[in-house]
Amino acid sequence: MTIDKTFDPAGIEARWYAHWESTSAFRPARDEAEPFTIVIPPPNVTGSLHIGHALDVTLQDILVRHARLQGKDALWVVGTDHAGIATQMVVERTIASQGLTRQELGREAFLDHVWEWKRQSGGTITRQLRRLGASCDWSNEQFTMDPHFSKAVTRVFVQLYRQGLLYRDKRLVNWDPHFRTAISDLEVETKETNGKFWHLAYPLADGTGTISVATTRPETMLADMAIAVNPSDERYTALIGKQVRLPITGRLIPIIADEHADPELGSGAVKITPGHDFNDFEVGKRAGFRPAEMLNMLDAEAKVTQTADGLIPADLVGVDRFEARAFVVKLLEEAGALEKVEDRVIQTPYGDRSGVVIEPWLTDQWYVDAKTLAGPALEAVRSGDIRVVPETWKKTWYNWLENIQPWCVSRQLWWGHQIPVWYDPDGNAYVAESEDEAQQQAGNKPIRRDEDVLDTWFSSALWPFGTLGWPDESETLKRHYPNDVLISGFDILFFWDARMAMQGLHFMGEKPWKTLYLHGLVRDQHGQKMSKSKGNTVDPLGLIDKYGADALRFTLAAMESQGRDIKLDEKRVEGYRNFATKLWNAARFAQANGIGGSATLEPPVATLAVNKWILAETVKTIQALDLAIADLRYDESANTIYHFVWDQFCDWYLELIKPVLSPLPLAGGVGGGPDISEISPADSPSPNPSREREGDQVETRAVAGWVLDQILVLLHPFMPFITEELWHALADREHDLILASWPMADARAIDPAASAEIEWLIRLVQEVRAARSELNVPPGAKLPLFVSDASAETAGRLDRQQATLSRLARLESIQLSAFTGTGAAQVVVDEATFALPLEGVIDLAAERARLAKGAEAAAKEAASLAGRLGNPAFVEKAKPEAVAKAREDHAAKSAEAERLRAALARLG
Repeated sequence: MTIDKTFDPAGIEARWYAHWESTSAFRPARDEAEPFTIVIPPPNVTGSLHIGHALDVTLQDILVRHARLQGKDALWVVGTDHAGIATQMVVERTIASQGLTRQELGREAFLDHVWEWKRQSGGTITRQLRRLGASCDWSNEQFTMDPHFSKAVTRVFVQLYRQGLLYRDKRLVNWDPHFRTAISDLEVETKETNGKFWHLAYPLADGTGTISVATTRPETMLADMAIAVNPSDERYTALIGKQVRLPITGRLIPIIADEHADPELGSGAVKITPGHDFNDFEVGKRAGFRPAEMLNMLDAEAKVTQTADGLIPADLVGVDRFEARAFVVKLLEEAGALEKVEDRVIQTPYGDRSGVVIEPWLTDQWYVDAKTLAGPALEAVRSGDIRVVPETWKKTWYNWLENIQPWCVSRQLWWGHQIPVWYDPDGNAYVAESEDEAQQQAGNKPIRRDEDVLDTWFSSALWPFGTLGWPDESETLKRHYPNDVLISGFDILFFWDARMAMQGLHFMGEKPWKTLYLHGLVRDQHGQKMSKSKGNTVDPLGLIDKYGADALRFTLAAMESQGRDIKLDEKRVEGYRNFATKLWNAARFAQANGIGGSATLEPPVATLAVNKWILAETVKTIQALDLAIADLRYDESANTIYHFVWDQFCDWYLELIKPVLSPLPLAGGVGGGPDISEISPADSPSPNPSREREGDQVETRAVAGWVLDQILVLLHPFMPFITEELWHALADREHDLILASWPMADARAIDPAASAEIEWLIRLVQEVRAARSELNVPPGAKLPLFVSDASAETAGRLDRQQATLSRLARLESIQLSAFTGTGAAQVVVDEATFALPLEGVIDLAAERARLAKGAEAAAKEAASLAGRLGNPAFVEKAKPEAVAKAREDHAAKSAEAERLRAALARLG
């Protein structure tokens, strides 16, 4: 296949992905091979691909494609999460457009609508993952509501209950009044809002005075149960144990001692509403209030409801919480209990999907004893049984699990795994895996099922083994558990990663994965968190349309540095698109010069130094890449292959072998001064130069083709589409590149002497080119080169490489003698000094003046920036990005001054 002149990713990507999937290339039959397993963090079935998904999936795909190339039995489990609250919201919105509510439909009909929506629209994100090149095992795609997965969820709930690790309790939860359900901390967004701080005076019951408290939520005083003061606060020692009569309700409440009250904050006394504040709930428990006794003044819609003692005025019952606030403030003011009001910025919790203010609400829910389950997960990381990368996250892991709270796992939704609990008319609960089993436990009493469903994270915590067939003892489960690596954003470390570790260790008796890799967030080019409100979000599909999936993937890999967020700049994506184009053009050059795919896995035999050098560089690249991938250093891996392809193969090797591949040998020689052959004897002329040249060409084509093959294999995990296309374009292959063999780092291919010679040649050409460029030598000018102090080794290299050196450095001659005149540019490489006479080529005086002036100006700017950076006021008060920019500018100006001074020195 002739490689097209223009690299166009779109057609290539669509064609190859369809081919891979249709030929089962993502899951080849390798039952006897070493297993390698990764599970995708299941995206919400309602989701669309965002840039965070793109990063997460790219990192996983690199590892999976690499393992597949290594010949492993690579399994990448893919699937979606049913996303209880998100999916229910989408479907409710859909039926609302038809003038219906889920309550009008009823549970069964509503769930039919959800399943229909899933069939019609639930595959959006999986189609988008294919655009990115994700080589998942689509033939076994999973869904957290699949029957086998539901079976696993039910089994876990029942077993935890029977083991005493799951129970029903009355506690405070994050309550979403819009959806009328408990939600997790992850679904709460805290925002700063402008609010007020109301100072209230509560009268002592004995009439001896008042005690002042302050609150941002005055309406909750309708359910106050105590006033807390610090036991060390001498102002209130005499009041501890006394009672206060609340305004409005007239309820008598005690003044209690508790460390929660901060003597330095406000009056030092705080109102305690245990049914509506998480801190107050703990204070209330310490004070001896049982949760069942705690007053609840709001219903599920956050409207005022009557408390157990019936003391809330009837006019307030049924009023929305925010309307009630204004009503309560008015009544307090009328009662003379409102001392003052202050403006204050308040941290307010909002539901991330509903957008309403979240209410701490006292309700009965199902809880998991997370403290007990956390123990083995803590020990697994402490002992190194689970490797955490980067290790800095271990401290966070320990801190959260050591202080973990009971896990609320019930949700008041219809979409999800319905809790396997049934109740009889007396309220007795029967936990069972089926209704028949529960009926037997109830002794044939009439029973009704708990209407709640389980928290989405409860089911997704089973993902590493539930997707492999558990609770059945499948061969897949035995072979692929534990998984090898979990790649996850650090933002779900607690909500998903830790819970998988807890459940996997508890039910499987073994860690769910050997390594936990936590990547950072993708931010905009300025380091700001992406958000729709800021207008700085990046659409990965848009980038793919513009630059290709390979370019986006390579960008994300190259910028993924352990423990750091990614500042994504579209120019980086454009730059890696140029890298792909560079590789494309290199392959076109190879094809045009008779270079095709290699016929062997072993490196070809080489005699020419340039071929020995590139073979050695290939082996070194394989070694470096193997180490970087093993250490999960994505940035190092990408940069290693990038620089090898761009710098060593494309810029140098292909340039160096052009004379070998050309039809006729280049003329040229070393003239003037001592004859090089006298210093370092050269080979005698070949009796048949054409045959020798033909042999060099055959060798070079074989080496170039082999190296290009290695490049395609090494680069494939990062850029799968272009590499597969070029793999087939260069030769008729027995198999696709996706199923090729990862190269071995064969140290036998390294010839130190040949490598040293070519590296010397490259350094010399670079130095000569730099001198010509800095001194404004016309590009077309050919200059003589004088060499002094050259060793025998350098002289020999000059003799062997003179044709190449003359061509690349644009030299008219090379003389082994010192230049005795003036006005020559001089460069030093190793022990030898190389001079380029410039008299008559450039205006030496003008060039000296230009360089001196430029060096002086750059040094002056560098000094100014150094002074600015040395000023503590600037460093401490300026924006971090301004300080960083000043440091970058200082380094650049310092380097520029040094470079210009060096160029001036070269002129002598």
